[in-house]
Amino acid sequence: MTLDIAIGDRPRLKRLVERIDNCVKLKTYWQCCNVNAIDRLNLNDHGPTHIKIVAKLATTILRLLGQAGVRPSVCVNYHLSEEDAEIIVLLATCLHDLGHIVDRDHHEEYSIALAPALLAELLTGLYAEREQAIITAETLHAIVAHDTYIQPFTVEAGTLKVADALDMEQGRARIPFSKGSPSIHAVSAMAIERVQVRPGKEKPVCIEIQMSNSAGIFQLDNLLKPKLQNSGIKEYFEIRAEITGPEKKILDTYQI
Repeated sequence: MTLDIAIGDRPRLKRLVERIDNCVKLKTYWQCCNVNAIDRLNLNDHGPTHIKIVAKLATTILRLLGQAGVRPSVCVNYHLSEEDAEIIVLLATCLHDLGHIVDRDHHEEYSIALAPALLAELLTGLYAEREQAIITAETLHAIVAHDTYIQPFTVEAGTLKVADALDMEQGRARIPFSKGSPSIHAVSAMAIERVQVRPGKEKPVCIEIQMSNSAGIFQLDNLLKPKLQNSGIKEYFEIRAEITGPEKKILDTYQI
């Protein structure tokens, strides 16, 4: 898997992406996440495809916030750069679900236990010791704060929380559901056709969600809404959801 994010004139980010793309241990952990999540628990994807989608969404959101004058927390508190903020968001994205190799429950806590060794491997040589410690600390906070009900302290952590919730197109809902199960989780997930992130008219970021069925509202109310409300950056978003075309029938019959 190759991460699909725009690098631009960011040499450290470029080097980090190359290291991530070549990190056998990390890629193997992603595979192990999906063995547990998909093969053993019949849940949705938590591996490389999810990481690739969220990395692109999170990077886009962070840059739109920056263009609107919202400064990343690492710039405000530590006087580091916007590139450093993007590195924190990318690292947190790549490591936030690793805890699934241990267990689904409390996976955020397991992720922060697994992350430091990988952070050391990915960051050594990119930063001096002090800056590497700051990047590590901020990344660990963003990882644990992607839990719906943990309040992030930073713009970077809030960005990951929102981006994680937006991986919901075509059944890729972040509310876990059993594949093939005729539950409201599965039905509403299949109703989400497309998610787009672009500059907003009234606020820095507009999230546009196209649905084929009104059941998709369940996903927005039970996944995106609580994560956005607990992101610490909700005031910067406008959300637009609409049904495109005639409502699509998702479920033929339901039996108890």
